[in-house]
Amino acid sequence: MIIDWLTGTAFRVGGTGTTWAELLGFATGVVNVWLVARQRIANWPIGIANVLLLMLLFGTAGLYADAGLQVVYVALGCYGWWHWLFGGERRTGIEVSRTGRGEWLTLAVVGVLLTGALWALLDRATDSTVPLPDALTTALSLLATYGQTRKRVESWWLWIAADLIYIPLYAYKGLHLTAALYLVFLALCVVGLRAWRADLRRPDRPTPTPTPVPPGPAPATA
Repeated sequence: MIIDWLTGTAFRVGGTGTTWAELLGFATGVVNVWLVARQRIANWPIGIANVLLLMLLFGTAGLYADAGLQVVYVALGCYGWWHWLFGGERRTGIEVSRTGRGEWLTLAVVGVLLTGALWALLDRATDSTVPLPDALTTALSLLATYGQTRKRVESWWLWIAADLIYIPLYAYKGLHLTAALYLVFLALCVVGLRAWRADLRRPDRPTPTPTPVPPGPAPATA
């Protein structure tokens, strides 16, 4: 079966086996983040393939929140794919933009609540040995993916924060190739942040059309 092959050992590093799922997850993950930084639409189908591989990998490693997160990623990947193609005022795609204050406040509240709920769930209902970092990285990754679907430049900062936790977490769980992958992700996130910031400064960027304000009632006359 394909699952048996994916969970089989491809090679060993320092006595620790690396599965085909982890190896293919490494390859598709690097390509995916590079394509996101370049704003290429192909990042979405490759990203969906990547999260399916990671779902299998994390489930076998006992990272249950991360495994469950991949299901949400598939849904977000489909949404992001559609939104990058048909979002915007004219349904012709979207431009890189910044996150507004109200949106930041909403993301912060959702992030705190999601982290707390997942932490309690993992601590009480599973045998996870890392419930808090697993919950925190799950919340950060969801918020970052949401920002990515909307082309919010600050989504890269959320990915950077998540990666700084993911790297030691995966090394601790014995997923050394995945830890190395997230080190590469961290570097690519910096590249993506710089590229999207540069896009915001493009002189040929289309100017957003202001939302028309309906006329108010005519002033009363004496």
